[in-house]
Amino acid sequence: MDMMKQFSLEGKVALITGAAYGIGFAIAEAYANCGAKIAFNCRGEKHMEEAMKAYAEKGIDAKGYYCDVTNEEDVVKMVADIERDLGTIDILVNNAGIMDGFEAIGDISDERWDQVFAVNVKGPMFAMRKAVQVMLGQKTRGNIVNVASIGGTNGARAGAAYTASKHALVGMTENTGYMYAHEG
Repeated sequence: MDMMKQFSLEGKVALITGAAYGIGFAIAEAYANCGAKIAFNCRGEKHMEEAMKAYAEKGIDAKGYYCDVTNEEDVVKMVADIERDLGTIDILVNNAGIMDGFEAIGDISDERWDQVFAVNVKGPMFAMRKAVQVMLGQKTRGNIVNVASIGGTNGARAGAAYTASKHALVGMTENTGYMYAHEG
C-alpha cells in the first residue's frame, strides 16, 4: 500500500503560512502529495513569483496570497479569499517566522523585539483566531499546527526575542489545544 494513501488529505484545504520556500514549502509539498489543496502566503512580489514557479516545477497547483500575517485585516481577508477560491480551511500550519539576529536581551532594540513577536506570536494568533471560528463551524472540524523550534522549549542558542517568542507560541498552542479539546 502506498504510504501516502494512509495519510490521505484528499479534498482538504491546507493553509501554510510562510510556505514560499524552506520548511513551509516542504510541508506544503508533503500535504499536496497527500491530496490537500494548498494555499500559502507571501508579503512580496519577488517571493510570490519564485514560489509559484517552484510549486509549478513540483506539479503542485498551489494558490498564493499576499498577506502580512502581522496585520489581522490581511489575515481575515486571506482566509475569506481562500474560502472563495478553494473552500473552507481544514488545516492551518503557522510556519511563518523570523529570527532576531542572535541578539542577547541587553543588545536587542525594542523595535526588533516587537517585530519578532509580531511575526512569531501575533501572526499565528491572528491566523488561529480566524481558523478556530471557521473550524468550529465545520462538521469535520480541522487541525492547527504551529511550527516552533527547540527554542520554544529550551533556552536555545538563538537570540532572546526569538527564544521568548517560540516559548510564547508553544504556550499559546498548549492553551488552545486545552481550551478546544472538548468543544461541542
